[in-house]
Amino acid sequence: MKIFLGFVIWSVLSNGIHVEGSAEIDVMLKRLNKPAVKTIYSEDGDIIDCVDIYKQLAFDHPALKNHTIQEKPSVKLNSDQPGSLKPNSSKTIIPQIWRKAGKCPEGTVPIRRVRLEEITSASNVSQFGRKAPYYNRHLDIARQKSLLGDAFKSSNLQEKSEAFLLAVGYNYIGSQSHINVWNPKVESGDFSSGQIWMQNGPGDAFESVEAGWVVNRGVFGDSRTRFFAYWTKDGYKSTGCFNILCAGFVHTSKKIALGAPIEPISSGDNQYDIAISLFKDPNSGNWWLHFGDEIVGYWPGSLFSYLGHSAIVVKWGGGVYSSNVRKSPHTTTQMGSGYWASGLWTNSAFHTNIRIQDYSLQIKYPDNLAEYADEYNCYSTKLYRDNYKAEPFFYFGGPGKNPGCP
Repeated sequence: MKIFLGFVIWSVLSNGIHVEGSAEIDVMLKRLNKPAVKTIYSEDGDIIDCVDIYKQLAFDHPALKNHTIQEKPSVKLNSDQPGSLKPNSSKTIIPQIWRKAGKCPEGTVPIRRVRLEEITSASNVSQFGRKAPYYNRHLDIARQKSLLGDAFKSSNLQEKSEAFLLAVGYNYIGSQSHINVWNPKVESGDFSSGQIWMQNGPGDAFESVEAGWVVNRGVFGDSRTRFFAYWTKDGYKSTGCFNILCAGFVHTSKKIALGAPIEPISSGDNQYDIAISLFKDPNSGNWWLHFGDEIVGYWPGSLFSYLGHSAIVVKWGGGVYSSNVRKSPHTTTQMGSGYWASGLWTNSAFHTNIRIQDYSLQIKYPDNLAEYADEYNCYSTKLYRDNYKAEPFFYFGGPGKNPGCP
């Protein structure tokens, strides 16, 4: 009898039949996991569904009802990679482990399958795959607007601590960098990223496109470092999400899956990085995401208002997102490698090959950069070069809770 009962329980769980009250989750899983033409079981445990490119989740968005897929950018987006890119040997990585087990057929795109346990482990099911909103004062400063009142700035919406290199202008239509890959220790309910942001709009309802690496158990169900993208139209309030956990991003690559693990991880002299590029097509207005030399897909220009013209702020750095930042005791979630930025090469997380593009279509090192950290005693920054001819490196990160960040 006990054996039979155990078999029944196992059968119920494995076949997706859930306990009472899970109707919302069932609907969510059905909406996120579109029917697969082919399914690939990766040795790292991920399941990759090869979905018809015209039946992906993006087209559930009302603004994309009659959208025609743009197969590639209308102009070639050349990256600027100087010969003196790295002070020591560092390898740029692209391949994803799932590809060892198979390939997606023509006309399909690889979509990482969302599992029941990933949604149920989230602290807030209705907010699954989304960041908490916050006020972005750098955008209001860039737009020469007065800051909002102290009541808003001190609200509990400020659940983030970022450390970044900041470029402010009016016609940014592209950015890129190489980010070395780490696996920071992250507390339950928190997440930590190394990324690029491109933003425009008012500080309380900004628009943003973002990409890089992240450790986020609340979305992916584990502590692995994964490739991610993100977008929002209203400061994370009600639009946008990680990867393709909501309608919006149009996936075009059949080689790269958003949310797949990144390996290997940097350690000491063995440094590994990913090349990330975000570019707006000057003809279609779509915002394209590149992962190395691979074009992953795009956010349609119709999703945005302010970013429909350009970004006015570009940030390179990292972020820790937790309800226990700006508090005591502070979260122990690490940013970057967990080392301070002063640790430099072999110890600290970095961005290098930092470039922007404006409407001149030239890719160049940005002028008038500024370093910023929300909590300097918890996470730090350092823009550094070995000599005046060397390629600059922007180091960032830190341990979180420490004697100076109690």
